[in-house]
Amino acid sequence: MKTFPDDFIWGTATAAPQIEGGWQEGGRGLSIWDTFSRKPGAVANGDTLDVACDHFHRWPEDIELMKSLGLRHYRLSLAWPRLFPQGTGELNVEGVKFYRTLLQALLDAGIRPLVTLYHWDLPQALQDKGGWLDRNTIDAYVAYATACFEAFGDLVTDWSTFNEPWVFAFLGYAEGIHAPGYTRWDWGFQVTHNLLVAHGRAARVLRSRFPHAKLSLVVNSGAARRRSDSAEDRKAVELFYLLGTWIYLDPILRGGYDPALEAELKRRGLYPQVEAGDFDDMKGSLDSVGINYYSDQTVWQEGDHAHDFRVGPGPSVERTAMDWSIYPEGIYQIVERFAARYPGMALFITENGSAWDDEVTGGQVHDKKRVDYLNSHLEQIARAVNDGLPLKGYYAWSLLDNFEWAEGYSKRFGLVHVDFATQKRIIKDSGKFYAKVIAQNGV
Repeated sequence: MKTFPDDFIWGTATAAPQIEGGWQEGGRGLSIWDTFSRKPGAVANGDTLDVACDHFHRWPEDIELMKSLGLRHYRLSLAWPRLFPQGTGELNVEGVKFYRTLLQALLDAGIRPLVTLYHWDLPQALQDKGGWLDRNTIDAYVAYATACFEAFGDLVTDWSTFNEPWVFAFLGYAEGIHAPGYTRWDWGFQVTHNLLVAHGRAARVLRSRFPHAKLSLVVNSGAARRRSDSAEDRKAVELFYLLGTWIYLDPILRGGYDPALEAELKRRGLYPQVEAGDFDDMKGSLDSVGINYYSDQTVWQEGDHAHDFRVGPGPSVERTAMDWSIYPEGIYQIVERFAARYPGMALFITENGSAWDDEVTGGQVHDKKRVDYLNSHLEQIARAVNDGLPLKGYYAWSLLDNFEWAEGYSKRFGLVHVDFATQKRIIKDSGKFYAKVIAQNGV
């Protein structure tokens, strides 16, 4: 058995819009995902976030599930529209009460929360004014973050500003398959810059008012595998990381965008509008970086220019229900890349998991493929820790089957099965496996 340091963090993760439901209760306002999910064809089967896992009402049961799994850490998000129904203005006291009750119950159960401020559910009222393309949204986010720090700072030490900014910037504004559903690549880069300014300014507030608190930014990163060993494909891989990952961390940890990326974006007319002081606001505002890893991709150069590249599915034969290839070694390689680029920065795996077509048989869910996926990736996590890489913890995605964005309820990632018709929960074999990993601090 491969064991871990005594202080290694084992947790699971969820997101408010994916599990809470209660979309018109407790004073909650509309989010962009409430609106987007009602567009014909936007979400599989016409699914919405209205009920989700009904966590808004069933959170005590879900905390009991966490306790039964032996969890001591839990990554969750706050719903901005539940706290500020119109995005700005008066703080919703019912929303504050809900989250304070939830957070206190987690602490009473011996579970330490890691709170994400933004997991893609922008209040629709702000989207109506321009959303993340409008720099006024930066001010609204900082006001929202400040209110959260003040309302929950006595209960929360660990904060994340944003989850997977590439996804909501580019899938939402450039490719149109996530909310709000736009298709302008230049907008994706402007949203990227604006959210980084918002992160930096919120970080300054946290540092000044709660200096003991810890702050992270969570990015997603697949393992890029070049199609050939050519110089062109090697450059394509580097641009893949520059555009998808380093673009969010270099301004914070290096003081600006990578010069090669800046030149490339300006050549293509995609460089965002930058105002004086923006990079000063961002720089040095992180205690740790969260990494979400699920799969690998094949990357190759294609086009007349050396930096035109394409991304395709990873070459692995076995694939999950999301049609994502399985490449456990990639999680080690990603941690290694991050550690090399940002020496000394503490790293966490904040999401890792797999979707499968689970079936309930005799009141049980025997999800062997998910167990195998977890086991193989945790072996690579152990390898990274034993090799001295600065990896401090692991959060499995996800505690519960939930609303999987454009896939609706058709894809299941949970360690706990949810019957969405009855809301009955069943701990899967993978949940039992993970509980054993936690108990023995090893795999």
